[in-house]
Amino acid sequence: MQKTTNSKNITYQASNEACLLAVKKAQELNIKINVSIVDASGIEISFLRMNDAFIHSIDIAKDKAYTSASFGFPTDTWTTIFKDMPHLEQGFSNRKRLIPFGGGLPIFDGNEKIGAIGISGGTEEEDIICAKYALEELGLK
Repeated sequence: MQKTTNSKNITYQASNEACLLAVKKAQELNIKINVSIVDASGIEISFLRMNDAFIHSIDIAKDKAYTSASFGFPTDTWTTIFKDMPHLEQGFSNRKRLIPFGGGLPIFDGNEKIGAIGISGGTEEEDIICAKYALEELGLK
């Protein structure tokens, strides 16, 4: 019987770089964002708030990363889940820290989840664009 696990997590160096890359894309889109990176278990490693980014979006970015790390899929997947199974929405949508709209993506190294990124401050589409850009530039998915 195996008594321990060996899990990988994103490094603080890569998570800091992901924050900077997301901000680079946000600057190109002319938006101000908050970026949170968490490890595979949902514990925050890096956070960056652009000057003048919405203050309320701080917690939204953190919760997007937490939600995505927790379930291992993009936060906007919840929209489809709730559409297909509306009975779940009432229970899940009232859960603390669960964000059911886009801007949170899991981070995988190969097939292993190593963390998640959450972005808030732009439109849902802009947040997703910034998150995908950061991961693609780092060579992660």
